[in-house]
Amino acid sequence: TISPFLFSFYIGIFMFISMFSTFVFKPKEVLEKALNTSMPILILCAILMGTSNIFFITAVKTTTVANVVIIFSTAALFSALFAYLFFREKITKNIIIASFFMFVGLFIIFNDKLEIGSFEGNVYALLCTALFATSFVLLSRFKDMDRVLLTALSGLALSIIAFFFCAELLIDFKTLIIVMVMGLLISPISRVLLGNGAKYISASEVSLLMIIETIMAPIWVWIFLDEIPSSYTFIGGSIIVATLIGNSLYTLKKS
Repeated sequence: TISPFLFSFYIGIFMFISMFSTFVFKPKEVLEKALNTSMPILILCAILMGTSNIFFITAVKTTTVANVVIIFSTAALFSALFAYLFFREKITKNIIIASFFMFVGLFIIFNDKLEIGSFEGNVYALLCTALFATSFVLLSRFKDMDRVLLTALSGLALSIIAFFFCAELLIDFKTLIIVMVMGLLISPISRVLLGNGAKYISASEVSLLMIIETIMAPIWVWIFLDEIPSSYTFIGGSIIVATLIGNSLYTLKKS
């Protein structure tokens, strides 16, 4: 195993290489346009995302994972609040209702793992959630921002920040290959897709959809490692999925 900060350092580098190298195969004008479109906001979002990742890692190291996930479930409410404070966007009732049921679903999943936890760790988780929500509010507002360049710069920001927390930069070859696959493909592609999603739906809804990651983890373990999830995971996961479907149908009907 490697330290979370060393993992972040390398995955950030590979994210930057993966995304920035795509501009090599495009006309020079494409990169120039990306650099000249909402550049100050783009840099701000990259720093917010990189810092959010560091706070997430620190939170997991200093409090329980269950606490971090439960706190992260408030991201949609943070997004709605910041969208109102920054851009006077109305806070919709469906986001508040959906957030409540998402919280209930996660509480059921982690009911036996929740603790008061470290106050410091809980604060880190809260800061992670707030910065994450802020970045998606800006992404929803500045729709012309290049998502590929943003992902590249957020990887660079993550590596730079993580570098100061790394005791050493040595990594074994097997782990490097795994991190390389994640950094070059899985992580950057998912982030670009999330960023593009913010063009079409609100930051609050993007934040709600991010919770799918939590309930998918035990399902992947079940499929590939034959480790059967607990009944609490099935019940809580069903509530979360039903909430997301209900919210999506409501949004479609409204629009």
